[in-house]
Amino acid sequence: MGNVLSLVYMGIFLAAGAGLARRLVPHSDLQERVVFASAFATALLAGLPALAALVFDFTLPAALTALAAAAGLAVWGWLPAAGTAMGGKPERGFWLCLLPALALTFWLLFTHTLYLKDGAYWCGQSTYGDLPMHLALIQALAQQGDFPPGFSLLAGQTVAGYHYLGESVSSVFLLLGAGLKFACLLPQFTALPAVFGGAWLLARRLLKSAGAASLAFWLFFLGSGFGFVYFLGGEKGNFSRIFTAFYETPTNYVQENIRWVNPIVDMLVPQRATLFGWALLFPALALLAAFALEGRRELWPGLALLAAPLPLTQTHAALALVLICGVLFFRQLLTDRSRAALAPWLVFAAVCAVFWLPQMLGEILPGVQGGERFLRLSFNWANEGDNYFWFYIKNIGVVYLLLIPAFIAADKALRWFYGGGLVILLLSEFVVFQPNNYDNNKLLFVWHLLGCILVAGLLCRLVKKLPQKAAGAVLAGMLVFLATFGSVLTVGRELVSEYQQFSADAIAAADWAKEETDPHALFLTGTQHINAVASLAGRTVLCGSPSYLYYHGLDYADQQAAAKAMYETPSADLLEEWGVDYVVFSGFERSEFAADEKWYLQNCTLAFSHGDYAIYQME
Repeated sequence: MGNVLSLVYMGIFLAAGAGLARRLVPHSDLQERVVFASAFATALLAGLPALAALVFDFTLPAALTALAAAAGLAVWGWLPAAGTAMGGKPERGFWLCLLPALALTFWLLFTHTLYLKDGAYWCGQSTYGDLPMHLALIQALAQQGDFPPGFSLLAGQTVAGYHYLGESVSSVFLLLGAGLKFACLLPQFTALPAVFGGAWLLARRLLKSAGAASLAFWLFFLGSGFGFVYFLGGEKGNFSRIFTAFYETPTNYVQENIRWVNPIVDMLVPQRATLFGWALLFPALALLAAFALEGRRELWPGLALLAAPLPLTQTHAALALVLICGVLFFRQLLTDRSRAALAPWLVFAAVCAVFWLPQMLGEILPGVQGGERFLRLSFNWANEGDNYFWFYIKNIGVVYLLLIPAFIAADKALRWFYGGGLVILLLSEFVVFQPNNYDNNKLLFVWHLLGCILVAGLLCRLVKKLPQKAAGAVLAGMLVFLATFGSVLTVGRELVSEYQQFSADAIAAADWAKEETDPHALFLTGTQHINAVASLAGRTVLCGSPSYLYYHGLDYADQQAAAKAMYETPSADLLEEWGVDYVVFSGFERSEFAADEKWYLQNCTLAFSHGDYAIYQME
């Protein structure tokens, strides 16, 4: 029943998104209606429950208040109004790009998220590492109801600095009674048309050609460098290793400094913040192109709606939008500084400030200032040992090699838009915005999308100018093959990958914890990243995986030392000092610590025992 209620809930948000697409994007065609319905629904789903939670906490009343607001917007959006008639014709290229990309990503998400097999939950290569953290935050928000939420993987820590709206869009469906997998996938499936369609619309807007936009689409989502060369020849089984080894693919092979991952399998599937950030950013950039380059000033409300929740959805996407807007506003100052021309820009900026300042001052900046290793100078992103240009040549490949001639051949409007991408590149190469240098790729991929658009325009022009059409087709085919072969292999690897993530015993333990313990109970567990009590039951643990905590800039040394002491030299005073309610023993804890389980048997209540798992309750 909870899944059905969730479908109805999402349907009303989609109706609101579609209605707003009619109102805020006048004279839009079918492709735009699909993309902006998805994008506006995602923005509302991220924003409305969070706003209501400021009054009601993250509870069912907050979810229902948000639903009432969405229903009101749906009614308003579908009322008759001038300029809401659908214009244009269906673009075949759009659907030939959107539908295969959606099918691939839907399947990967379905098989990589809590895939039940033989009584256990399985995942894929890309979700093995990140998914348990996302599940923990999604579950904790719904189970505990605290808003802003705590960081359930480290006792006493808030989520300051973390963009949690990408988790709350699933937590709301748990409040309605949906299953965890269904709650995770429903908003992801709904947002993906905005990601893929938004990228296509942006390319179509800048290149004025559906064919060139489709080429740009595949160069970005299935583009890759020359990493596949490392798997050709050599010892027997070298090539097949792509499909069997853990993260040894032509787009992610750190042994040879290959780090430019495929955006579908390594960013959209495992990284929820990226998926929902791009679902807002890419359509916003498509609107921005029309707003700034074509003088369509009436689009600023739609642009503002997409921008409003960006800082707490994906902060990198918010920064990318600011940088591109800054370049285009400078262009505006050079071309027309009249009040009529500047007023929409200023109103857009003022509306964004109203929504962004509370998010930045209340959530993002305190986390950045209080956390460790944020905002550092560091040159050349994640390159480890290669020449600067060779690193990007072998990682990005054909697109990188053609950027300069493509920039020269592009029209002025496209060069200005790409100028925003160059500012992103420059900043990303010198400043790190989070503890992990590698995560600057969340900015760099926005620059790369604009580069793919540039190069697609160049290739299409060259093919048209060649006197021999057959030769042009062969040349284009060879370049596209070189530009995508590595990603095709990576996608193939992801399709066949499977790893057990949560055993049947772990699921049973999590079910017991969820049903029999207080949502705010504190659990002592090992520091493994696969933590059923946190991920499947939504309970707070004393100290989660350092691989999560370190890269969020959190100081976990005291909790980690305390966890070790409580397992190896336990005492009632120490457990009481830290407020521990339950202690978990499983294969993880027994292998991580020289644990004294006898002490717990003698001094605590064995509250749960099943297979490998034992959970002790403090008396």
